[in-house]
Amino acid sequence: MRRENDLEHDSVKSLVWRIAIPSMLGQFVSVLYSIVDRIYIGNIPEIGDLALAGVGVCGPIVTMIGSVAFLVGVGGSPLMSIRMGEKNMDAARKTLANCFLMLLVFGVLMMAIIMPMTTPMLRLFGASDATLPYAKTYFLVYMCGTVFALMATGLNQFIIAQGYANTGMKSVVIGAVLNILLDPLFIFVFHMDVAGAALATILSQLVSCLFVLRFLFGKYVPVRITFSGYNLRVMGKVLLLGFTPFLIIAIDNVMIIAMNAVLQHYGGAAQGDTLITCATIVQSFMLVITMPLSGITGGTQTILGYNYGARRTDRVMKAQKYIVLLCVLFTAIMFVIAWTAGPLFIRLFTQDAALIDQTAWAIRVCTLAIIPLGVQYELVDGFTAIGKVQFSLPLSFWRKLVYFLAVFLIPVFFEVRYVFFAETISDILGPLVTIVVYLISMKKLMRARQPVETAKKAAL
Repeated sequence: MRRENDLEHDSVKSLVWRIAIPSMLGQFVSVLYSIVDRIYIGNIPEIGDLALAGVGVCGPIVTMIGSVAFLVGVGGSPLMSIRMGEKNMDAARKTLANCFLMLLVFGVLMMAIIMPMTTPMLRLFGASDATLPYAKTYFLVYMCGTVFALMATGLNQFIIAQGYANTGMKSVVIGAVLNILLDPLFIFVFHMDVAGAALATILSQLVSCLFVLRFLFGKYVPVRITFSGYNLRVMGKVLLLGFTPFLIIAIDNVMIIAMNAVLQHYGGAAQGDTLITCATIVQSFMLVITMPLSGITGGTQTILGYNYGARRTDRVMKAQKYIVLLCVLFTAIMFVIAWTAGPLFIRLFTQDAALIDQTAWAIRVCTLAIIPLGVQYELVDGFTAIGKVQFSLPLSFWRKLVYFLAVFLIPVFFEVRYVFFAETISDILGPLVTIVVYLISMKKLMRARQPVETAKKAAL
């Protein structure tokens, strides 16, 4: 099979566009998994708002599963790209084999460990007596598809890392389109309500999983899945490199829990469930921004990793410049949409006028600093792409720390609704520190990676 992109010789600008756009669109479509569920659930007669709040409480489950998929997928795919750039195909195949095994084992373990703790976990996430039945139903059905979700998301990274960005996008689109078709059937025709939404999602993930496996087991892909070369040292390297994206998504998971808990605590019986419904819609809108953004920065990691492995540092720096510009352009467009079309998005979930006004305000607050956030995503993912987790991990942790401090401190001194400003504060202070670290360290890292002959010429 002819590769869609030659990572070492094609024009850097063309590579960025040809890989980033399909990856971005793929992640944008994947957002439909959760958003379409929530739109249909929010419009269930009589129970819509409470059911939506219940599913919102389950939001951490989705990000929890996603974090494990990215732990292996985003941890292993840059490592595979570097090995491919070094022309060490045996090591590349060994990396993929180990990652396939880890995804399978992690999927089974998560189901066995998490499902027995359903009720106390959902209470911790912010479920009230009114929303717990909906949250629990969605939770248990959704968790049955954990292995499919991990395989579909994690292994898709290895398709993109081999230059097949369009194929990677197709795997996501297939699942999302199926989800859109199955949701109304299960929810309204079969009257399965939130259980139907969860079932539609896991069946869609199963189809995406089968598509990915069929491709990676194929005979013509450069690096295919094999059943050999299992090595704990390789697994350790994958987990170390993937720990940064894992931590980002895992802490996002905890951030949702913290936000819901704070809103429930300070909102009380009068406002708690309403504020969580508001936060659920806001989180859905933010996914429309952050998921495609991670598609841009995550998908293009293969360009950076491959050329770093090939010691083509000039191409690494040039590619990163174009990726940052693309991130800024995307977040600028989303900023305008948030401030002009936010209420239209909210009406997909609810027709309650007061809730629409409150949520529109919250969306504007949370998107005040999304342009700097775009820069943050690329610089952190850029460090991960070249295997420099010692930079990406602390920078990711710093932004999350700022968010947590703001979430817990703001409602102590101000109205509970002002807790939404925690997103804005973290999106300013996080990128500020990241940009400084990048400017100080990146050129030094590139000089150290240059071939000896090039480094000598640069020193003259």
